[in-house]
Amino acid sequence: MANALGFIEITGVVAAMDALDIMCKAADVTLATWERKLGGRLVTLVVEGKVEAVRQSVEAATARALKKPVSVGILPNPHPEIVRMVALSASRFKGKPEPSSESKQLGEDPPDFVPKEK
Repeated sequence: MANALGFIEITGVVAAMDALDIMCKAADVTLATWERKLGGRLVTLVVEGKVEAVRQSVEAATARALKKPVSVGILPNPHPEIVRMVALSASRFKGKPEPSSESKQLGEDPPDFVPKEK
């Protein structure tokens, strides 16, 4: 279990992926979970790691991300309720099956799609 959580809220999925890349390259942190709100216009990234690594990663992303984060936060030794909330979010995020070779490709109809007859 990590002893710190870092949060960055930023506008746009592309900016969020850029910020996450910066965070993971700047220090030894891992993505705990992420949440998209407003159709992906607002993205919250949560990373975990040691306190100093989390601090370095959040500071690096704040300084160098494509967009300025809307909000940032670092929680050293987070309360168990915060850990529980992050775990709940992560279970939704990580509970999705990995894409397989049988997955729908861009432009293909989903497997349950039945076209209307004319």
